[in-house]
Amino acid sequence: MRQPSEFPEGQVFDAPRGNWVDSYAPARARPYLRLSRADRPIGTWLLFAPCLWGIGLAALEGGARGWDIWLVLSCGAGAFLMRGAGCTWNDLADIEFDAAVARTRSRPLPSGQVSKRQAALWMLAQAGAAALILFSYNWLAIGLGIASLALVAIYPFAKRFTWWPQVFLGLAFNWGALLAYAAHAGTVSAQAVLLYGAGIAWTLYYDTIYAHQDREDDALIGVKSTARLFGDQSRPWLWGFAALAVALAAAAALLADAGALPKTIALLGVLAFGLHMVRQMQRLDLANPASCLQVFRANRDTGLILGLFFAAAAIL
Repeated sequence: MRQPSEFPEGQVFDAPRGNWVDSYAPARARPYLRLSRADRPIGTWLLFAPCLWGIGLAALEGGARGWDIWLVLSCGAGAFLMRGAGCTWNDLADIEFDAAVARTRSRPLPSGQVSKRQAALWMLAQAGAAALILFSYNWLAIGLGIASLALVAIYPFAKRFTWWPQVFLGLAFNWGALLAYAAHAGTVSAQAVLLYGAGIAWTLYYDTIYAHQDREDDALIGVKSTARLFGDQSRPWLWGFAALAVALAAAAALLADAGALPKTIALLGVLAFGLHMVRQMQRLDLANPASCLQVFRANRDTGLILGLFFAAAAIL
């Protein structure tokens, strides 16, 4: 694997080579887009997928309608903006840690591409644009969106005080399942809460894999994670998180107020969701950072599979 010093012109070490930011974005915009992880879109997909789940489950129960097209499009834009704002906040909080870790020291703040003040203004601009989208929803969804800011604010500091920072990431990253469900249905049901729980378990699964890339550096600087907590026993935990995610998603589908055929399609989606994680586990090498990153990125498809099956069930 190449070293960070081999990536010129401000490129970030773990960004896919040839990404659109490094290849096509205006030079002045690149540091800010990198700060938002626009060169690494996987996080946006992982934030967007639970929104699709929430919309799909609500439409499965209440029927699909034209408004759902706006919900899908706006949740996609909101995921991009809030992921960017959250990553900017995370990098502001973690600048000293990032400078000490090989994989992250090439990021815009520790590498000096942007100042703290510039990063803070960029964060506020992204959050403000996301707020404009949020205010197009009903009052319950707006309230849920505002409440999510507390989780976003806490997450960067979780690894300082708990071995389970991935729980805080799961709470924040899957909030869209509740918000999007509420934006369609005007309420939050037990099914939506179960789906939210499935997302949290899924996040524990994929982010523990991701954290294995930094186990050695995290140990040196005192950063906590489930990867460090579980160590060589991580694989049984990962199987457990995957099984819990499948069980909770299946419970949400079974409790949905829908007919037998739509429920069956939704449950087939849960099965495909689980099988995709089984396939990942079969090829995962936790001792190989490149394998961890590859499997982590594969969870984009994991999340979209469940969302697409839920959408298909709702349309029928």
